[in-house]
Amino acid sequence: MSVKIGNIDLGEFPLLLAPMEDVSDPPFRYVCKKNGADMMYTEFISSEGLIRDAAKSIQKLDIFEYERPIGIQIFGGDIEHMREASEIASAAGPDLVDINYGCPVKNVVCKGAGSSLLQDIDKMVKMTDAVVKASHLPVTVKTRLGWDDNTKNVYEVAERLQDVGIQALTIHGRTRAQLYKGEADWALIREIKRNPRIKIPIFGNGDVDSPEKAANWRMEYEVDGIMIGRAAIGYPWIFREVKHFFKTGEHLAGPTIEERIEVCRTHLDKSLEWKGPKTGIFEMRRHYANYFKGLPDFKPYRMRLVAEPDINNIYSILEEVAEKFANYDATKVLA
Repeated sequence: MSVKIGNIDLGEFPLLLAPMEDVSDPPFRYVCKKNGADMMYTEFISSEGLIRDAAKSIQKLDIFEYERPIGIQIFGGDIEHMREASEIASAAGPDLVDINYGCPVKNVVCKGAGSSLLQDIDKMVKMTDAVVKASHLPVTVKTRLGWDDNTKNVYEVAERLQDVGIQALTIHGRTRAQLYKGEADWALIREIKRNPRIKIPIFGNGDVDSPEKAANWRMEYEVDGIMIGRAAIGYPWIFREVKHFFKTGEHLAGPTIEERIEVCRTHLDKSLEWKGPKTGIFEMRRHYANYFKGLPDFKPYRMRLVAEPDINNIYSILEEVAEKFANYDATKVLA
């Protein structure tokens, strides 16, 4: 049976690309979509920035037809501003609007946004209700288990947010206090999925970094789909590998050097198209180490790539990498 968010059909068991600040931009989303991501989200966007018409926030609203279905994720601490931001986000033409109640970083939490709302469920419910009523699109939520180990309240959150109209819920299996440390705990996610009151799709997030784990947790925790975040950085092939494992129970060979070069260059080209040459080259620097992780003696090439300002020279360095490792079996070592 297909998983649906409103009228959006995501197939039997969708794989979602997590919204990640400074990562999940259109160039990155392009390579993930090409490799099998079923649903994607923008980087999270400040409601205050949207209302002020801040350039960085407005640019994050950019979406493209090939990305669909795609959600725009917003965050903020003021209910009225979130309502206004949902109208602005909806007008940009996504398939849904997602609310971030999960971001644990200090400069978000101290503004009463992100996972801070897990300390005030009544305000969270009022904010969600305002966003749902302001948008003509399905509204979904991403959150965490709770603020800390003593306040794991996501079971209540799931029921109350469903009651005010959200149409899917993604749960990261950590508390805010954990940040990204320790292991994600999906047991409570399973309890929510088993709750007879819950009718909306429940997606699990946190620590899914291999096809085996995705397959095992799909069965063990009974979720409707899985959201993948950090494991996709520099490795968009994770989506196709998980899907292949679901279908066959076998591992798909990892990407060859040629594939790594090709996808890295595609990512770079899309970055140049979207951000312009100066910013595109600068922001691509954070990705090189991840695309070529595990290659022996790659550091000198990485140092040259992150220091090089000329696009033609970057292309030449990538060609050198292709020649240097042409006979290296990356499919096994780097999978």
